[in-house]
Amino acid sequence: MELAHSLLLNEEAYNQLGEVQKAEFIFDWLRYLEKLLLATSRSDVREKQKTLVEQLLSLLNSSPGPPTRKLLAKNLAILYSIGDTFSVYETIDKCNDLIRSKDDSPSYLPTKLAAVVCLGSLYKKLGRILGNTFTDTVGNILKAMKSAESQGRYEIMLSLQNILSGLGAAATPCHRDVYKAARSCLTDRSMAVRCAAAKCLLELQNEAIFMWSTDLDSVATLCFKSFEGSNYDVRISVSKLLGTVLAKAIISKHPGAAASRQSVRRVSLEEVLELLGTGFLRGSSGFLRASGDMLKGTSSVSRDVRVGVTQAYVVFVSTLGGAWLEKNFAAFLSHTLSLVSQSHPKATQTQIDAVCSRRCVSFILRATVGGLLGEKAQIAAAKDICQAIWKLKKVTDAVMSDGNLETRLGSADVAASQHMLVCALQELGNLIHSLGTTAAPLLQDSRAGILDNVTSVTLHPSISVRLAAAWCLHCIAVALPAYLTPLLDRCLERLTVLKSSPEAVTGFSFAVAALLGAVKHCPLGIPHGKGKIIMTLAEDLLCSAAQNSRLSAQRTQAGWLLIAALMTLGPAFVSHHLARVLLLWKCVFPVSPKDLETEKSRGDSFTWQVTLEGRAGALCAIKSFVSHCGDLLTEEVIQHLLPPLPCAVDLLTLLSSILKTYGSPLKTPSVVYRQRLYELLILLPPETYEGYLCAVLRELAADLTAPDIQVAASTFLLPRLCHQDDLLILSPLLQDTDHRFIEEQLLLGNGIACGSLEYDPYSIYEKDVEGDSVPKPLPPTLSVISSAVKLFGVVCAHVGEAQRLLILERLLDSIKHTKGARQQVVQLHVVSSVSSFLKYVAGSKGHLGPEEMRRPVLALVMGALESPSPLLRCAAAEAWARLAQVVDDGAFTAALAQVSFDKLKSARDAVTRTGHSLALGSLYRYLGGISSSQHLNSCVGILYTLSQDSTSPDVQTWALHSLSLIIDSAGPLYYTHAEPTLSLIIMLLLNVPPTHAEVHQSLGRCLNALITTLGPELQGNSTSVSTLRTSCLLGCAVMQDNPDCLVQAQAISCLQQLHMFAPRHVNLSSLVSCLCEILLDNSVLVNLCSPYLLLRRAVLACLRQLVQREAAEVSEHAVMLAKDSREELTPDANIREVGLEGALLTLLDQETDGRLCHDIKETLNHMLTSMAMDKLSFWLKLCKDVLAASADFTTVTCVDTMQEEEGDKGDDASVLTIRNDGRPHPFTNPRWATRVFAAECVCRIINQCENAHSAHFDIALAQEMKKRDSRNDFLVLHLADLIRMAFMAATDHSDQLRLSGLETLLVVIRRFAAIPEPEFPGHVILEQYQANVCSAWIASGVVSDLNDLRRVHQLLVASLTKIQVGKEALSHLYNESASTMEILAVLKAWAEVYIIAVERHKNHKQPLKTTCSEESVGNGSTSSDGLLDLVHADLGTLSRLWLAALQDFALLTLPSEFASQLPVEGGAFYTAETSENAKSHYYNSWAFILHATALWLTSTGFVVADPDEGAPNLSRPVTPTSMCQGSSSGAPVKSPEDVYTERFHLILGISVEFLCSLRSDATMESITACLHALQALLDVPWPRSKIGSDQDLGVELLNVLHRVILTRESPSIQLASLEVVRQVICAAQEHVKEKRRSAEVDDGAAEKETLPEFGEGKDTGGLVPGKSLVFATLELCVCILVRQLPELNPKLTGSPGIKATKPQMLSEDGSRLVSAALVILSELPAVCSPEGSTSILPTILYLTIGVLRETAVKLPGGQLSSTVAASLQALKGILSSPMARAEKSHTAWTDLLRSALTTVLDCWDPVAGTHQELDEVSLLTAITVFTLSTSPEVTTIPCLQKRCIEKFKATLEIKDPMVQIKTYQLLLSIFQYPNPAVSYPYIYSLVASIVEKLQEIDKRKPEDTTELQIFQEGIKVLEALVAIAEEQHRSQLVACLLPILISFLLDENALGSATSIMRNLHDFALQNLMQIGPQYSSVFKSVMASSPALKARLEAAIKGNQESVKLKIPTSKHTKNSGKNSSIQLKTNFL
Repeated sequence: MELAHSLLLNEEAYNQLGEVQKAEFIFDWLRYLEKLLLATSRSDVREKQKTLVEQLLSLLNSSPGPPTRKLLAKNLAILYSIGDTFSVYETIDKCNDLIRSKDDSPSYLPTKLAAVVCLGSLYKKLGRILGNTFTDTVGNILKAMKSAESQGRYEIMLSLQNILSGLGAAATPCHRDVYKAARSCLTDRSMAVRCAAAKCLLELQNEAIFMWSTDLDSVATLCFKSFEGSNYDVRISVSKLLGTVLAKAIISKHPGAAASRQSVRRVSLEEVLELLGTGFLRGSSGFLRASGDMLKGTSSVSRDVRVGVTQAYVVFVSTLGGAWLEKNFAAFLSHTLSLVSQSHPKATQTQIDAVCSRRCVSFILRATVGGLLGEKAQIAAAKDICQAIWKLKKVTDAVMSDGNLETRLGSADVAASQHMLVCALQELGNLIHSLGTTAAPLLQDSRAGILDNVTSVTLHPSISVRLAAAWCLHCIAVALPAYLTPLLDRCLERLTVLKSSPEAVTGFSFAVAALLGAVKHCPLGIPHGKGKIIMTLAEDLLCSAAQNSRLSAQRTQAGWLLIAALMTLGPAFVSHHLARVLLLWKCVFPVSPKDLETEKSRGDSFTWQVTLEGRAGALCAIKSFVSHCGDLLTEEVIQHLLPPLPCAVDLLTLLSSILKTYGSPLKTPSVVYRQRLYELLILLPPETYEGYLCAVLRELAADLTAPDIQVAASTFLLPRLCHQDDLLILSPLLQDTDHRFIEEQLLLGNGIACGSLEYDPYSIYEKDVEGDSVPKPLPPTLSVISSAVKLFGVVCAHVGEAQRLLILERLLDSIKHTKGARQQVVQLHVVSSVSSFLKYVAGSKGHLGPEEMRRPVLALVMGALESPSPLLRCAAAEAWARLAQVVDDGAFTAALAQVSFDKLKSARDAVTRTGHSLALGSLYRYLGGISSSQHLNSCVGILYTLSQDSTSPDVQTWALHSLSLIIDSAGPLYYTHAEPTLSLIIMLLLNVPPTHAEVHQSLGRCLNALITTLGPELQGNSTSVSTLRTSCLLGCAVMQDNPDCLVQAQAISCLQQLHMFAPRHVNLSSLVSCLCEILLDNSVLVNLCSPYLLLRRAVLACLRQLVQREAAEVSEHAVMLAKDSREELTPDANIREVGLEGALLTLLDQETDGRLCHDIKETLNHMLTSMAMDKLSFWLKLCKDVLAASADFTTVTCVDTMQEEEGDKGDDASVLTIRNDGRPHPFTNPRWATRVFAAECVCRIINQCENAHSAHFDIALAQEMKKRDSRNDFLVLHLADLIRMAFMAATDHSDQLRLSGLETLLVVIRRFAAIPEPEFPGHVILEQYQANVCSAWIASGVVSDLNDLRRVHQLLVASLTKIQVGKEALSHLYNESASTMEILAVLKAWAEVYIIAVERHKNHKQPLKTTCSEESVGNGSTSSDGLLDLVHADLGTLSRLWLAALQDFALLTLPSEFASQLPVEGGAFYTAETSENAKSHYYNSWAFILHATALWLTSTGFVVADPDEGAPNLSRPVTPTSMCQGSSSGAPVKSPEDVYTERFHLILGISVEFLCSLRSDATMESITACLHALQALLDVPWPRSKIGSDQDLGVELLNVLHRVILTRESPSIQLASLEVVRQVICAAQEHVKEKRRSAEVDDGAAEKETLPEFGEGKDTGGLVPGKSLVFATLELCVCILVRQLPELNPKLTGSPGIKATKPQMLSEDGSRLVSAALVILSELPAVCSPEGSTSILPTILYLTIGVLRETAVKLPGGQLSSTVAASLQALKGILSSPMARAEKSHTAWTDLLRSALTTVLDCWDPVAGTHQELDEVSLLTAITVFTLSTSPEVTTIPCLQKRCIEKFKATLEIKDPMVQIKTYQLLLSIFQYPNPAVSYPYIYSLVASIVEKLQEIDKRKPEDTTELQIFQEGIKVLEALVAIAEEQHRSQLVACLLPILISFLLDENALGSATSIMRNLHDFALQNLMQIGPQYSSVFKSVMASSPALKARLEAAIKGNQESVKLKIPTSKHTKNSGKNSSIQLKTNFL
């Protein structure tokens, strides 16, 4: 293919190729040429132009395929537009000649078509340059059209469209001719031609004024005609044309009117709407001819016309735009509603018609009002709709109040208004539902009176209006949950009062049921008591039904409806009423068959009606129970449910005879009864009705083949039974489209009603399958079949095999015995049920049964495979494969496949060929691989042949679809066929005419399956792979150019797959530009971008995948595209400003499809994650624009005045006032959901920044980095915007947005709380905005001024006062669990504040901010105290409420087996019924409350009186002590000790319960809070004594903590756990000490020997695991240490000895954990008895020394790492333990400590020369610790002592100065040790070498400070020795010391020029001499006397020093220096 990439066609390469490759080659060359021409310079093009034109024209003659001719034409046009235009006329003449040619053979057709396409393209590109040639061309083309076939007509129409668009107004002379031609094509029999004609006319109307003025009527009539028999595409194109023309007629200003002197009349809105209305009501029969039909009353408008006109309405309004609709809404509404009024009986003459027309009107309103208006306009529209409802209601009321009964019931007016009312109510409901909580002002507006109007319509005489009103109430309740309970109360009250009006009984019961259905959408629910009221009312209605025959049917229905709706509230509500429901259920059916017989003989028509209504209702209620309360279906309940079932089935069998007796009035009730029973049986497990399976089966068979069913409604039965993928080859109506709501009616065919609420009132409380629209149950006659089919599958699978065979035979016969249309219906039902049966058996892994069973099934399915209905064939193919799957026998499967092969070879008719080709694909799908590759070969071979059968596009479509299934299922087995298949696909893509879109769609599926099968192989570099890859890309390119949207969608998903497997080979920029063009296509015209939902979904799915990898590139390409494209291409210049991201946000605002919105959000999230950091300002601006676009800011401009006084910057003062720029806003009125998404994005951006650069949260750093590079951008610089956005969101009308806003504020406060404000030291940056915010404020520590805190504090106090009233008095709007939630939220908030206050009080870090008063600081008060004081006032109340809440929590967490012991009336804050819902609220808040309570108890030290006294009493006193005793009973009052014990156990119990079984969803905060609570508890002595004295409790706690440490990795949690462990050990220590002390006091007189041993290990030293505290602690510490330092585990290192590993530095967290563990270890010996301590000592020493060894890393500056320091500290603690001295353990300890010292010494010696990394200082320090802290006998053994001294000697030799300094310091401490046995050996061994060292330095003179330090330390050691030495040796030492010191003294001349180091040395030496001189004067004098040189030097130095002092301080006479100098002078003078 590389050869194709040249400017001229490479003819050599071309001629060597085969036919198929030639076509590919040409197409590829043309694609390349198009890009090349645009990039080549003019001169180069002109050089080669002649040859190129020749080549292109020669291609024209070689019959190019459709995509090729399109590209060819495009290239010719580009070539002429760039190069010279001399020869263009020749080219045009050539094309015209080709078109005139008389050759009509099929082989010549492509050339003719190519010529037509070329002409279109040339004129489009060159336009007016071509002068007057166009009249001839157009004439020629139009002439050719007369004889052209459909493909020719199609291309001619599109070509004319191009000519018109190129010439613009210049083409006026031909307008009429083109118009005539297009008119005829608009009603062409080929649908593709109709679409093309519509496009041509759409282009024509731009310039042809007559279309929207004089000929407007005829254009409209023409469009109506065109809708007849149309398909979806035609309806979309023609409605676009009609809508645009009509809109044009209204807005046009007629520019040419004056010039041409035509008298053009202005068309008014009324006329246009009248025109559309005519089409809707009378269809295309015109205005005059209709009269005859109308008199006869026969003609009904065909549905496709009505649906088409409906779409035209939407296009019409969308074209005029939202602003227009807002102005003219009232007129538009009244017109739309009038379409279904009685003045046009056509639209509503039968119920079926009425339902369909209503649906169309609803669609018009939904698409316009819901799609085009912003929220404010929608609220206004809702008021208009409400007005309309009110007017209609007045009419009805007037009629109803007329006394004469006859006129009352027969009045047409009531009927007239009913459909209008239904449409109005449904739209009102939808509007409010979509507005959500933003609709609150609408409902509060008393003038609009929405609620009153809707509630009053509930009494309308028409049942459909009552249902619509109920649905509207349901929508209001879902949108505004606060209205749910008041509405429910109101309806229940009306229902009780108006029990005697039949309308009221049904109307209000519908309303109650609808409201109960809304409860599941409202998270806060309804009060529990409502269930009881509804249940009582329902019982009452059922019991009183018999009293009044006028009301009995209504009351029965209402009673059961209420019960059924009540069931949807779930087990919590239903459990209390279950017994009564079951009783009613039992009573509704007769007890025995005998009673049923007597019933049958006794009743009359009316009683049977009521009875059936009641029983159907009861069945429905039980069905509702089974489906919504599965948890209550225990064995026992099922036993109660079963008894009435046999009777219900018996009644089923009697129905036919009852019907015969009483005739038609019972027809509907009996059908409804059947349906209800079937639905219930489907839900129940078949075992429950085993006994009467056969009876049910017989009835089902009778239903399915009943003689009175006339219509075949295949579309509602079969889609469930076909495979999802196979539905794609059927009508596109089965797929999702934007018009699904109205297009559904066309699916069902003319005779069938589409679903509507009045067919099944019981569906009003069910959740609708399709999103949130009104439930649309089908008429009972259809839904009973649907249920029967489903149930048949289940029952047939469970009956005996003989029965099964019998019934299948019977069904087969019933098909044979019927004829004509009835046969089709029966066949449809039977095949559906058999498919359902096979699907059920396959799903439950069952078996079909013996072989004879296969015959009837096969015959049934085989017949259906050849049925004329494509849907039935589809279902049959699925059943065919299921049959093979169920039989599960290779031979049988092969036989089935063979049957299809034979049929396909012999049959010639399309029906058989399509059915069997799909059957092959399905077989392959379920039994993949069908075991032999030969089978695959034959399948593929046959399908290849079929797919090339160009005579029947249907066969091609099905065969290719089947092929795609096989490719998908075969997987890698298919590799061998990949190349031929691919070339087949490409060949077909290049040759199948574009008019057969369905073939192209199947080709797309094949290509997609093929790409998936090849998968990552496509990345390869071999020639075969790259050929495959090129072909795939070529196929995608062909499909992208296809005019059909679904084919484009296929192309995009293929490219998406390719991008996934071979990303380098997909051209990202062209893909992105293609996606953006589709997304933003005609975005001005209709608010939908591309009219096809599936295409938009494909585009977004692809974008979503692209941005996951390359977000930045995608975004750049999109903006580049927007900049490159010229204005006229994208009227939406938006993408330039707001980028792709902004365009997607706009789209998100307009889209309604859930899946699409989800994809848009995901795409935006991916883009945000990868790009928010780089484009911070851009993203924040986007979010801000969305949030500001609709913020209603008149309400909030309360800028706090304090801010200016604080010296605030001007910008922040305007934080709440939005600047109005003159430019238009990028987003107009976004919906609340979009704004919520924007607010979530802001939070996401902040979180992104958290993981990025720290400058995002540090203003000083950010400003500095911004200065360095202005491109830098940091979040903190946008703080004002963040707060503005959060505030806008938090003050919106929409509750969801408010919550998001508060969430954002919370995030902002938490993230920015600690950031200082650089311009005002001591202030925090957020202070500027403090007036705006209150929540989370105090805890963040932003405000440090008390006065600011007080305001927020007031709010908290107010909420506390509110909740103190207790659970009874709280609002009854929502479920009780909602008030629980509120109370706990307030208590949690207080708890958080209290915790913070206490923490700050501890830290004392924040002194009060002083504004001007200094004396306030003098008082020493700090704001931390201030905050604590604020909380203190309410602590009494709070502590009691907290304790009560904790008690509730403790009760609620008990396992279910204790349920019987729980208090009956619930807890302090929850009621017993709502305990399940309440649990989650307690889970959210208990941890903070626990922590606060523990802190409070700690602060009281467990020693205050009960807080009840003195605190104001609650209305219901909840004392913590009322847990065990009723507060009213006169039980004895508990002692404080008991109360405390109880509280202590409450807190400990809750903590331990929580920590020992941590759920996976437990949050880190809860765990931390819980551990902090335990820490606080153990901070005070009393609880410590409880834990210390109860060892089991301690062990239990430690085990739980051990588990927490094992399961939670977080270092902070582990540290907190260790802190608790430490406290437990301290408690145990205190306990042991206390016992020892008291024992000594008690046994003061007794002998010491008899003292009992306290502490663990008693006399034996044994520790019992599980019982021992020490053992548990050791386990825990080992766990921590080994996790940080695995080398400590001997099992890991493989030997108990020390294995050489490098020591390591731990992370900061790791070090902290290790240090904490070591502290605990060192405390352990004190908890043990002497024997016990001996047994744990080895372990402790091993671990401590291990840590030392593993972490002794050399650090710069000789520091010790924190772990080493901790281990040395621990060592010191252990070594100085009293146990080492206790008599019982003394010897053992001594031995063990000696071994430990040996181990430390061994660390030093390299093991096999490896281990030289250890830090000597650490080890020396360890030796020193041993030497100084143990008793002398440990270290004075000669061998050990010798080794220690050796180590010191060796270390002194180390060159590292830091080591030397440390060594001297350590030696100093050893030398000064009081016991000579220890210190003397060291002194003897080391002094000589120290003196040598010092003399060496003396000779060398130190060069740097470290050497100076070494020298100083050395001198200190010697001085210490002088002090220790005995009198007789002292003189020698001083004699050594003095010369060294004096040698460093300088005389005054040298002093001036000396270095600073020498000067320091001089000072140091001088000072030391001055100290030594007086101390040892005699020695001093003798040394001086013996060495005159020294003496002279000393004197000179002293003199020089005095001089320098005088120079420095001439004035001061009292300085210390001079004092010292003078004293020494005296002494020297003595000498």
